[in-house]
Amino acid sequence: MDRTISYVEAVREATDQEMERDASVILFGLDVDDPKAIQGTTRGLAQKYGPERVFGTPLSEDAMTGVAIGMSLAGLRPIHVHIRMDFLMLAMNQLINIAAKSRYMYGGQVHLPLVVRSMIGKSWGQGAQHSQALHSFFMHVPGLKVAAPTTPYDAKGCLIEAIRDDDPVMYVEHRILHFQKGPVPEPTYTVPPGKARITVKGKDVTLVGISYMQVECLRAQRYLESGGIQAEVIDPIWLSPLDGETIAESVRKTGRLCVVDNGWMTCGAAAEIVAQVTERLQGAREVRVRRMGFAPVTCPPTPSLENLFYPNARTIASAAYDLVKGSAQGWLPEERTDLREIEFRGPF
Repeated sequence: MDRTISYVEAVREATDQEMERDASVILFGLDVDDPKAIQGTTRGLAQKYGPERVFGTPLSEDAMTGVAIGMSLAGLRPIHVHIRMDFLMLAMNQLINIAAKSRYMYGGQVHLPLVVRSMIGKSWGQGAQHSQALHSFFMHVPGLKVAAPTTPYDAKGCLIEAIRDDDPVMYVEHRILHFQKGPVPEPTYTVPPGKARITVKGKDVTLVGISYMQVECLRAQRYLESGGIQAEVIDPIWLSPLDGETIAESVRKTGRLCVVDNGWMTCGAAAEIVAQVTERLQGAREVRVRRMGFAPVTCPPTPSLENLFYPNARTIASAAYDLVKGSAQGWLPEERTDLREIEFRGPF
């Protein structure tokens, strides 16, 4: 039987196993060698592998991303840790114009095996500049892969796959997911890109939850059961390349699709998923669709406003119920204590 470990432990184990297997794997970033060890994901690695392979960096995202690219071109496999995705914006030229394009520009003569870890999502009221999820920016760019694992199993398998990939991978972690636990094999394994997972079978509506919103969709599925609706729930796992086929086949059956993201909806991951499904099914199946994500305002810091800003299991269930019924019903299930979200254990 598989062990049960946390998401944090899965990320740490994947890193440790790959560093032990391959001496070219380097881990660096702001505070990776700090006692808090990036929520524990890098704990003990500096002591085990030494300061030449695990080291902290200056607070200079642009410069250190350039260093990571140089390492990759020189034959190393760096894992560059960014505590918050928000500040990847300071390194966009490096990531999009250099990392993503070098293999193409040099006719496949160079490879850039770089993993960029970054964290997204709400925590304890971090507000406008520390709560954003900007993964759709990177989905837009050829040459970048984007992984957003939800479970500890996928956290380990996706990270190992990313480290072994010869092209740059954006590895997205939601803070709240760090405290999820689940079965994870101890031996190394990979979760390759381009294959989504159906996490619950259903026939009435398809729910696609991205990153932490997969957890909320699983809760919403339970709420919908109480309303007599069977939802099928899908975890994309990898956002680029995206497995649109698995999602489309589910919608071919249900005729209804609700995609829930951890980001804004305009030009977002949910919009891409809806577009791919409708392109595949147009003329073959009439479908109803709904996107859910951040409210179209700047991320608020207060809990009362956060509750309105982020989708949750009950609002997702309500939206899916309307899709099934074909019009707004005003149905909002009563909150169940056994389906409440886990509490973030900040600060971080």
